[in-house]
Amino acid sequence: MDHSDRLAGIPALPFLAADIGGTHGRVALMRATQYGVETLAYQVFACAQFPALSDLLQAFIDADVQIPVKHCVLACAGQVVGDEVVNDNLPWPIHLTPLRDALGLDDVAVLNDFEALAYALDGPLAGDGRLLCGPETPSTGPTLVIGPGTGLGAAVHIPGPDGGVVLTTESGQMDYAPHSVREREILAFLAPNGGYVPFEHLVSGPGLLTIYATLCTLLGEAATLTTPEGVTSAAMARSDAQAVEAVEIFCASLGSFAGNLAMTFMSTGGVYLAGGFLSSLFASLRRSAFEERFLHGRSARTLLTQVPVWVTEHGHHGVHGAAQWYLRRGALAAAASQLPMTAGGRT
Repeated sequence: MDHSDRLAGIPALPFLAADIGGTHGRVALMRATQYGVETLAYQVFACAQFPALSDLLQAFIDADVQIPVKHCVLACAGQVVGDEVVNDNLPWPIHLTPLRDALGLDDVAVLNDFEALAYALDGPLAGDGRLLCGPETPSTGPTLVIGPGTGLGAAVHIPGPDGGVVLTTESGQMDYAPHSVREREILAFLAPNGGYVPFEHLVSGPGLLTIYATLCTLLGEAATLTTPEGVTSAAMARSDAQAVEAVEIFCASLGSFAGNLAMTFMSTGGVYLAGGFLSSLFASLRRSAFEERFLHGRSARTLLTQVPVWVTEHGHHGVHGAAQWYLRRGALAAAASQLPMTAGGRT
C-alpha cells in the first residue's frame, strides 16, 4: 500500500523507535518510506545493565547510528502523566524533558507498549502466531493484544478508516478473581485481611513465581526455584510438583483474564497473546484449562467459541508499531495544520 499521502510533514531523516519493558529494551533506527517504515538497525538490551533510559538509548546510538537523530518515539509500560511515564515495572523513572535534553532530541513521543503492539497489527504481527484455540479464520471486529511479561498489558485495535483506532488499557490492574478452591487459598494467603490484589500480581512472569512460592508455603515445603524461568523449566520437565501446579494455575488465570477482555471489547477479530515466555509455555497452555476458562459459560460461550486466540513472540513488533503510530501522529498533525480556519478560529 502506498502511504505517501500520509507522510507529508514527516521528517525524512531516520528516527529512533524504542520498546521499553521491565526486562528488555528493544531499540531500532527507523526511516519513513512510501510503503510505511524501514528498519535500518535493531538491538535488544537488558534494562538492568543501564543506570537510566538515556544511557540505554545512547549505547544504541553509539553503536548503530551514523548521523544525528532528532526524533524518538518510546513505547513504554505505563502511562504518561505530565512529564513522567508512570509505571510499576520499569527499572528506573522516565522523565521526558531530561531524556530529551540528555540525547539532544527535538521531540520525544510516548505511547503505551501494548498500544504499540496493537498498532503493529497493521503489519507482520497479524500473521505471526500459533493458534491456541478457536477458529483458524477470525471474523472482522476488534482485536486484542495481551501480554504477561514483567507486568500484564493489554490494548485493543478497533478496525475503521485510516487504520482504525487503538485503545490502551490498564486492565492488568483489575482485581484478580479466583475460580478454583486452590486459587481462593492463594488469594487468601496474599491478602489475609482482604483488599486489592491485581491480576498482574499473579498473571505475569513475577506472578508465576509468586504462585509457586505461595503453593510451597501452603504445603509447608521450601521453595527451591527463584526465577520464573526456573519454574517454567521445572514444570515442563515435571521435576517439581509445585512448579507444575503453578504453571497450571497461571495458564488458567490467563484464560479467565483474556476471556473477560474479549467479552468486554467483543473481540471477534481475535486475541493475540504476546510476551517473552509464553511461546515456551505453548504446550502447557494447550494442555491447561486456558480454553475452558477463556470460554466462560452460558451465553458468553457462544461468542467466545468464535474468537481465535494466537500465541506470538513480542520481538520486533513493538518498535514497528511505535514507528507506525509516530508516522500516523505526524501525518495527522500535518493534515490538521492545513485545514482552513473560520473567523472564530475553528475548522
